[in-house]
Amino acid sequence: MVTYTLHNGNTMPALGLGTYRMKTVEELRPVINQAIRSGYRLIDSATVYKNEAAIGSVLKDIFADPSFGIQRQDVFITSKLSPQHQGYEKCYQAVLDSLERFGLDYLDLYLIHWPGTSKTKLSDPVNQQNRMASYRALEQLYKEGKIRHIGVSNYTTAHLQHLLDHCTVIPHIHQFELHPCLYQPSLLQLCNQHQIQIQAYSSLGEGKLIDGTVCIDGLKDIAAAHHTSEPTVLLRWALQHQWAIIPKSTSPQRVQNNAMVWNLNLSSQEMEQLDQVHQSQSYRFCWDPSDIY
Repeated sequence: MVTYTLHNGNTMPALGLGTYRMKTVEELRPVINQAIRSGYRLIDSATVYKNEAAIGSVLKDIFADPSFGIQRQDVFITSKLSPQHQGYEKCYQAVLDSLERFGLDYLDLYLIHWPGTSKTKLSDPVNQQNRMASYRALEQLYKEGKIRHIGVSNYTTAHLQHLLDHCTVIPHIHQFELHPCLYQPSLLQLCNQHQIQIQAYSSLGEGKLIDGTVCIDGLKDIAAAHHTSEPTVLLRWALQHQWAIIPKSTSPQRVQNNAMVWNLNLSSQEMEQLDQVHQSQSYRFCWDPSDIY
């Protein structure tokens, strides 16, 4: 499995399993089992997904099963802060609660999931105050070893720049919606400038980029030329940019198929073609943080 080196010298897997909308052990076990057997070594969760305990239960069984041949240190486990837990004390406790639900001593990555605070107006300066306080809590937890890496999710360029101006630990990772229809050059440039690893989510546009809802110009032709699928092309496009990805699927077969992304290599012309898609086809399928102070 390919890994990326972070600015603290540690590595993270380039390919991970997203678990959004999967809550129960019954839903999660077959896809996590298949992911591990297919070479995935990163599991992405969040407090708002309400599946931390279920994931912890499945992983405990995997670690105890010699047929998998892996232990805790082999899997990179991520969770994220709920917007209702913004602020130093709430964030600190939220991480401890996540650890308890997972049944773990540490998390490999913890992110501030959203730059805003629940039940707070988008324009209220308390949003900025709270997320900075939350990040200070993550810095402390990082120093204590309860979190191996810290970062943010869904931050705009302005949110990230403010954080960089005030933090003592530069975020290791920024996770945000990223696909050919939502290509944000200024945000990508800021991350690269500070060696913040980019992790794309919604690489397939919540499925809308591959189910006919939005037809990306030229995507079908690129897939046909390589005798592969459109999802594989979209995932490979991200990886060739050196972005980490966390595609989600409730189907073990699709999880296995996504692991075949390493067998494809897009040409520079094909990469450029997909890079330019947002100029004529611009879509955001998930949360929009643009108006949060």
